[in-house]
Amino acid sequence: MKDSWDHTYDVVIAGSGAAGFAAALTARLRGLRPLIIEKTDRYGGSTALSGGAIWVPTNFHLDDAGLGDTREKARAYLDATIGDRVPDALKDGYLTNGPKMVREFHDRTAVRFVYTPGYSDYFPEALGGYPQGRSVEPAVFDFTKLTAEQRATLRRSELPNYGLTITSYDFRYLNMVARTWAGRRASVKVGLRAVKALATGAKPLSLGEALIARMRHSLHALGGDLWLSTQLTGLIQENDRITGVRALRNGREVTIRATGGVILASGGFSHNQQLREKHLPAPTSAAWTSASEGQTGDALQLGIEAGAATDLLDKVWGAPSVCPPGAPPFFLVADRGIPGMVIVNQAGERYANEAAPYHQFVDAMYAAHTPEASTVPSWLILDARSKSRYLFTGLFPGQPFPSKWLAEGFVKKAGSVAALAEATGMPADRLTATLDRFNGFAHAGRDEDFHRGDSVYDRYYGDPTLPNPNLAPLTKPPYYAIPVHPGDIGTKGGLVTDADARVLRENGTPIDGLYASGNVSAAPMGETYPGPGATIGPAMTFSWAAVNHVAGL
Repeated sequence: MKDSWDHTYDVVIAGSGAAGFAAALTARLRGLRPLIIEKTDRYGGSTALSGGAIWVPTNFHLDDAGLGDTREKARAYLDATIGDRVPDALKDGYLTNGPKMVREFHDRTAVRFVYTPGYSDYFPEALGGYPQGRSVEPAVFDFTKLTAEQRATLRRSELPNYGLTITSYDFRYLNMVARTWAGRRASVKVGLRAVKALATGAKPLSLGEALIARMRHSLHALGGDLWLSTQLTGLIQENDRITGVRALRNGREVTIRATGGVILASGGFSHNQQLREKHLPAPTSAAWTSASEGQTGDALQLGIEAGAATDLLDKVWGAPSVCPPGAPPFFLVADRGIPGMVIVNQAGERYANEAAPYHQFVDAMYAAHTPEASTVPSWLILDARSKSRYLFTGLFPGQPFPSKWLAEGFVKKAGSVAALAEATGMPADRLTATLDRFNGFAHAGRDEDFHRGDSVYDRYYGDPTLPNPNLAPLTKPPYYAIPVHPGDIGTKGGLVTDADARVLRENGTPIDGLYASGNVSAAPMGETYPGPGATIGPAMTFSWAAVNHVAGL
């Protein structure tokens, strides 16, 4: 191939989410020439649709906040949550390189994070867990700092935020805008941010959009290349080394030489129904995923063809979701923490702690699923009191459900529990018994069945004005029921890698010149999800490590 390459770069990166941009930024910081290829016409991947947080123990933001995190505590927590599902070398590599990545990007690029106090680790009571949390989220970024072309091609989340810029820290309090003074102060803060933006002409971005915009701005300043609408179609292998790629660009196939290596960072296979049915628990549907549409498993299959080993293909980053008519899935995070709400199976029975971490709740949905008592979908039930008090599915307290949702039967509404059971096909006696039992727990302040509200994590999105922030009786009609599906924010199985993100064969040897990070690789977090940002944090860290290996560091 040496005389027939169409283009030559030091590093070729497939995918333009946080993993891809982290690789490109690191390459420029090492004096290498990177190229990102993105098969869709928008950059940002699933990262742009996400909260944008990263979970990286012992990073300097946590030190500045006085958290007192240590490598020993972090390793104990990873051992307690991940166990031996992934090699120790991956855990150690993450704990070593993650803080260095955060520090270098802060010092040498426009990538900035801020600590999110109180957003706990997902298993804060586990050994080494932090109730205060280890998560940091992207600092707000002014969209106008991007070029016109960069603004036009950024993937937008289209979250129902009514034109306001809301951080995850803001949202915790906004969720209680009708209940607490802290919620009202947060609403004033968000409103003032909007007023300031109007006055200055700024267009503030938050969450995953802010992270990707910061990375795009940084790569532009450092001089890296990004090609949109360019699909990876093949890996070129010479003398047992991956030396470049084939890609479809502007209707023709081009060859791109990668003198240092190829980094696959293009996400998983959430939108490939065939692969979902082959690997994931049934039932499964691409219609339930919140991942970006480009995640169809192309790079995963090319890696397998090159001889790569795979792992965790039966797992997703679970995200219990509702699927409104004519709209993308809505990922239920805070919505499952509010009081006056339960989730039941088709038999009208609770089967899990509704406020549990989202990944854990999806696992519970599948574990409890039977033909006689289906949990796919489940029914989320709330009463008029909760509807009037809390944000729910992006709607403000008391804001009516869209008429289309009711007209098309997506939301069931009834004046009694028995009538709601009839509307949903659940047995009225069992649903009534379930709600009576739950209401008793709510009055007592303790969930004897599933311990909802016992964990610090549960209480983060709860109502602090109640004895148990997550419990209140459902007694005020009308009652509502909405179907909940076991959605995902991405698949987590993929190519097996080592601590340098090198792709490994079944015998444990690396495929020379091939690296992978993010959801195209088997998750370094194994079968679990230790904390907010434990997807993007490893994606960025192992991309950073991959380029360091390419650079000989």
